[in-house]
Amino acid sequence: MALGTKKLDEFFRGILDLDTFLSADDSLNGIQVDNDGSEVTKIAFAVDAGMEVFKRAADAGAGMLFVHHGLFWGSAVRLSGYFRERIKFLLDNNIALYGVHLPLDQHAQFGNCAVLADLLGITEREPFGLYHGHKIGYKGKLSEPLSTEDAAKKITYMKRPPLGVFPFGKKENLTCAVVSGGAAMEAFQAMEEGVDLYVTGEASHTLYHHAQEAGLNIIAGGHYSTEVWGVLRMMEECKLKLNMETEFIDVPTGL
Repeated sequence: MALGTKKLDEFFRGILDLDTFLSADDSLNGIQVDNDGSEVTKIAFAVDAGMEVFKRAADAGAGMLFVHHGLFWGSAVRLSGYFRERIKFLLDNNIALYGVHLPLDQHAQFGNCAVLADLLGITEREPFGLYHGHKIGYKGKLSEPLSTEDAAKKITYMKRPPLGVFPFGKKENLTCAVVSGGAAMEAFQAMEEGVDLYVTGEASHTLYHHAQEAGLNIIAGGHYSTEVWGVLRMMEECKLKLNMETEFIDVPTGL
């Protein structure tokens, strides 16, 4: 199937609630760079916008690139230096750039946090992780007792090791909260709400002694590795619903 960027925007907005996050998300959700009006026959998916990803999308013959971390983050950017080269490359190769940040973290079915919760077997889910007035992640009971080390294995992407595993609490976790990406400080909310295990992307030195003394187990799975999941699930939905060719571009940062 071939579709224009306007129709693709309608498709994505029909799934992901971009408008709800207008005041909370400083990224520019939606079409960030449009094409010349041509219909798109292939969409590439990636976590981050960057020249390496753009070049691989062009090599793959993609007409659109869907990313979690786009190019624009709430302030004006001069079109000079490497940033100008990024925009120029997209325009020269007629690749539309589509970015979705917090709405992709939060979505109950296609979001990064929802997929992490699925992988961990979290049941009786409730919203968790208040950020700018929105709860981005989820918490709940684990379907079976799970050690922190085994939990880390369940969320590993491509067998890449997590940034850190901090088994400060119970040997077997019964409850868990997840917020993907850079949500280290939301561990304090996990402590307040009495969960056994907190899973996120990044760790913070500030947390160490607090978590240790509170007996909170923490997994820092990696910002990149905890945020491939929503991108991959959206890719599968496009393949299923749009019958369109897709490709995932894996450019891990190791962070």
